[in-house]
Amino acid sequence: MSLFPPDESPGAGQPGGGARPPLAERMRPCSFAEVLGQEHLLAPGAPLGSLGPGAEVPSMILWGPPGSGKTTIARLIAAATGMPFVAYSAVTSGIKEIRETIGETRRHRRATGKPTLLFVDEIHRFNRAQQDAFLPHVEDGTIVLVGATTENPSFEVNSALLSRARVLLVRPLGEADLRTLVERTLADGERGLGASGIAWEPGAVDAVLAHADGDARRALNALELASEVARRERHASVSVAQLERALVQSHLRYDKAGEEHFNLISAMHKSLRDSDPDATLYWVARMLAAGEDPPFVARRLVRAATEDVGLADPQALLVAQAAADAYHFLGSPEGELAIAEAALYLACAPKSNSVYEAYGQARRVAEEKGSLPVPLHIRNAVTGLMANVGYGKGYQYSHAAPDAVVDQEHLPTELAGLRLYRPGDQGLEKAIAERLARWEALRRRLATDRRGPAGAPRKPPREEAPQ
Repeated sequence: MSLFPPDESPGAGQPGGGARPPLAERMRPCSFAEVLGQEHLLAPGAPLGSLGPGAEVPSMILWGPPGSGKTTIARLIAAATGMPFVAYSAVTSGIKEIRETIGETRRHRRATGKPTLLFVDEIHRFNRAQQDAFLPHVEDGTIVLVGATTENPSFEVNSALLSRARVLLVRPLGEADLRTLVERTLADGERGLGASGIAWEPGAVDAVLAHADGDARRALNALELASEVARRERHASVSVAQLERALVQSHLRYDKAGEEHFNLISAMHKSLRDSDPDATLYWVARMLAAGEDPPFVARRLVRAATEDVGLADPQALLVAQAAADAYHFLGSPEGELAIAEAALYLACAPKSNSVYEAYGQARRVAEEKGSLPVPLHIRNAVTGLMANVGYGKGYQYSHAAPDAVVDQEHLPTELAGLRLYRPGDQGLEKAIAERLARWEALRRRLATDRRGPAGAPRKPPREEAPQ
């Protein structure tokens, strides 16, 4: 581990020192004045608006989408305050690296009296034990911890660390800020593309902004790629068609915020739904190998357990949730095996979307019908006044009835007889369907016994919910 000197410019190029850095690195802001879209953090009076040499900086979590400037802000904090800067990624680092880092920062603090700014990218990928390793060193002032995460810190960062750090929201860049960045890059002859001699048609710039979707790094990568293709093919300008062709030719086949992200998660979900365990496992492995957040994959498995397996196998939800918990406990790579196990379990489970369909219909009925009153007989009479006006009157206690079945309506009068849940014929739901049919037959018999064979039925038969 080496400590970056505090006066190193975060966005400076490295002329004469080997290969030129990528455009996104060259255009990294060298000062807070160059940072776009984060006025709520950097303006006078804002949390980072008055940093200077020797300023005390609290530990913090920078929460924001990819390409919004989290790493840049951390580097600039160190440069502005004179703190040494150490950065490493939670994807490739573990407890051993943390201990080695802390050992060197302790020696530095003893020698200079200054803390070290320790920047941890994708801190949400650290499990709770790894996050806990920072706590004593944050408390004794050895390090100022700055974590970056794209995930909600409330769920992904443990509470002990959160209580010692300030959470700052880093916003995605708006279109105006992205346009400023693109125009600055195309005009900058030293760090940017101003010396390339390649012109950009206005429509091509607009296409870059649409492709970036708030991500500065994506915008700069698109500019660099299209400019390189134009240079190689000896074009004097970049058009929309040339930009799109360059992006298609790119071998960047996975982007957590881009189309391929959605393509792969869709492939996994549909393979699971279609009970293909081999394809399901392949897409899970493909996403994890490409750098997808394992908790995201686990959350999608929880969703599939409720949407596509449902009550055909209620254990599916428990298995999926257990896999998510196991990953949080173990971290990578061990915890990824729990995700793989859950994915295979769901792919091999019987399938039913009846819960998904029933809840969707229930929501539509609730929204269309408004606040229908609860029938009096199933209201709870917690006061004498409520009892006097009929709350609970005529309620039948099912546990006191033969077979624990009673014939009474539980829906509002306007919805009497409505049927929302239609169990399928797979797995446990086949037994549920038989049970519901048996109960319905008992209720019809009770209604007949109470009113007599010639009497009108007490309530209408169950009807299908409107689709």
